[in-house]
Amino acid sequence: MSVAITNDGVRLAWEEDGEGTPILFIHEFAGDHRSWEPQVRSLSRRYRCITYAARGYAPSEVPEDLEAYSQERAVADAITVLDDAGVDRAHVVGLSMGGFCTLHLGLRHPERARSLVVAGCGYGAQPERQEAFRAESTVIAAAFRTEGAVEVAKRYALGPARVQFQNKDPRGWREFAQALSEHDSAGAALTMAGVQARRPSLYGLVDELRQMTTPLLLIVGDEDEGCLEPDLMLKRTVPSAGLLVLPRTGHTSNLEEPEAFNRAVADFFSTVDAGRWTLRDPRSLATSTTGMDD
Repeated sequence: MSVAITNDGVRLAWEEDGEGTPILFIHEFAGDHRSWEPQVRSLSRRYRCITYAARGYAPSEVPEDLEAYSQERAVADAITVLDDAGVDRAHVVGLSMGGFCTLHLGLRHPERARSLVVAGCGYGAQPERQEAFRAESTVIAAAFRTEGAVEVAKRYALGPARVQFQNKDPRGWREFAQALSEHDSAGAALTMAGVQARRPSLYGLVDELRQMTTPLLLIVGDEDEGCLEPDLMLKRTVPSAGLLVLPRTGHTSNLEEPEAFNRAVADFFSTVDAGRWTLRDPRSLATSTTGMDD
């Protein structure tokens, strides 16, 4: 495993498998670099797959200062990993917290992204839900500090958008829950308080999102209630966006439905690399069902 050093001196552990066009994977809050194993096993046959543990997640460093954690820091860390790996441009894939990071990377550093895959992104994004999400994030951060990851994982892994995974694949879900219980408790608390609770609403970025031209694939489970409406907003706003909805699927789509996820991502990359992922045809924005509204 390699180590990259950020501009604020934090050590980030990253690893790679395969050769070819690079893919950078950015994990969710409840996951870590190991969460992408089904994708790396499949895609590393044709791509150079790079995974890393975010700050606050072992074996990366766990800074003790809350101000070391933010959405901006998360994006800067992803760029640091790309730099350390010697990668100018990569396909970037993120889930949930990692999906927010991927989307912000596309906004702030479009020159570094061949394409963006943003899965399970949207919790707390709607303006009317933002304060409740921040309050809930504060409670979760406190629980990690006082109870520890082992105890919190027992509840967190059974959230309303996680039970689908448990029902379909009990063994895979147990592995996910076990990995969550092994997280650094302080790192989880700081990440929840510094990144999750304070990230900006996607709805406040609409003007910037309308200008995005980097190929974007949105993936969401149809039972991932916190992400459905935000993903529809993103599809309608970003001219380069496509939206895939996976049926009877919750939040952890890459683990819950790995074959469907991998197939969709591989097809997307092939289309992008062939130069065939174009911006939305303005004619599709007609409001009439007959097209006779001009």
